[in-house]
Amino acid sequence: MITDLWERGCERLAAELPEQQFNTWIKPLPAADVSAAADGLRVGLRVPNRFKLDWIRTQYGSRIESALSELAGQPVRLELSLLPRGPEQRMAAPAGSDTAMRVIAPAPLSVGAMLDTSLVTPTAGSMPAGRASLRRPVRAEEPGHVAGAAAPGVSAAPARGALPAPASNIGRLNPALTFETLVPGRANQMARTAALHVVGAPGQMYNPLFIYGGVGLGKTHLIHAVGNALIRNNPDARVLYLHAEQFISDVVKNYQRKTFDELKAKYHSLDLLLIDDVQFFAGKDRTQEEFFNAFEALLAKRAHIIMTSDTYPKGLVDIDERLTSRFDAGLTVAIEPPELEMRVAILLKKAQAEGAGMPEDVAFFVAKNVRANVRELEGALRKVLAYARFSHKEISINLAREALKDLLSIQNRQISVENIQKTVADFYKIKIADMYSKKRPASIARPRQIAMYLAKEMTQKSLPEIGELFGGRDHTTVLHAVRKIGGERQKNTELNQQLHVLEQTLKG
Repeated sequence: MITDLWERGCERLAAELPEQQFNTWIKPLPAADVSAAADGLRVGLRVPNRFKLDWIRTQYGSRIESALSELAGQPVRLELSLLPRGPEQRMAAPAGSDTAMRVIAPAPLSVGAMLDTSLVTPTAGSMPAGRASLRRPVRAEEPGHVAGAAAPGVSAAPARGALPAPASNIGRLNPALTFETLVPGRANQMARTAALHVVGAPGQMYNPLFIYGGVGLGKTHLIHAVGNALIRNNPDARVLYLHAEQFISDVVKNYQRKTFDELKAKYHSLDLLLIDDVQFFAGKDRTQEEFFNAFEALLAKRAHIIMTSDTYPKGLVDIDERLTSRFDAGLTVAIEPPELEMRVAILLKKAQAEGAGMPEDVAFFVAKNVRANVRELEGALRKVLAYARFSHKEISINLAREALKDLLSIQNRQISVENIQKTVADFYKIKIADMYSKKRPASIARPRQIAMYLAKEMTQKSLPEIGELFGGRDHTTVLHAVRKIGGERQKNTELNQQLHVLEQTLKG
């Protein structure tokens, strides 16, 4: 029977898909409209927003059609469409929130008085089972609650007995930083996928989401993309992006003014908090206390929190353990340095956005010589494009070499094989003499291979020249090390991070 086809299909998908995926993407969908068509059956599904529609189509569309076709015994065509956007279709705040949503930009804020520190049972889905949480819910009648929506840039009317949220009009999300302008690749694949899940189900999965990686790798771009996507889908969303230093400044100012209720009103009513570089909280006890309070209040009402850092939660120093344990309670993902192909794709896309055509061979030349991060890559691109405009010449490898000659000469002057050997030896705690010795234990051979790999990647030395500087080794030994480490870098996240740290150190 076709009347219960969708229900039977859901049962099949529930058995085949991971529980978390099914509960997030398939289970919430409304009942499908099943009808006969000339070439089989048509199954129409209405999806609440564009991101969910695209994600379900690309990730699950063929699987849904296959399962339904098998159950129906005839071809099934899946048709996805958006739910009509009436007043009742505007996305509400995440479950448990009494707050309507609007855009908020950072201004001098405060986090509010400390929350009750009695132990209570954690809110389901916000913390791992068995872990106690210090929290109490934010209620509508408490100071700081904001009722009703407001147009962007206009403060919402406060509820009776509540303090008005301070007006703010600076530091808004950067509209240019979206998922569409983010170049996907292996380096950011997991973080990007997790971010898309957050957009599709805010307050439900991966909360908090903690993204870490070196400077200039796209962490800020990614969290702006989440905020922009949520605002696009839900114009009333209460979204705040700020840098950790802005939060520290807000705490200091409101501590001096004793305006903690304003702090609480501002932060605790959010639906999405995006905060960059939380490592700056190190050693600032009062800031950590206030952030802990805001963190707990937001999770209690199922608001979403996304943070970035230069290291993973357990690697943060001088930050209270109760905070780092909260950071680690959701999903922690790394953004890695982009591989060569991704760097090339970034250059080509950025050049296209600038209205300039960049030949692929030029993009490869620039990408091979600028490896540190995306920010430096974009800076190099701007130099090449500007040089081409000013000199009225076509973009070529020779022109790129001329435009980047200062950068290339600095790299070649600063980075020598001897410097690489010393840096790698210090990093892995071996003697520099071990780089030239015939010793072969893994604790020495591995760093030696890494140093050979970096020497080939970061200097203009030939394989025989590198081999000579490593105790007179044959060039085939160097080639083996380069291929081995280069291949492992593509698969081993930990090694890739170590190499990135070494490259950043060598480049000063």
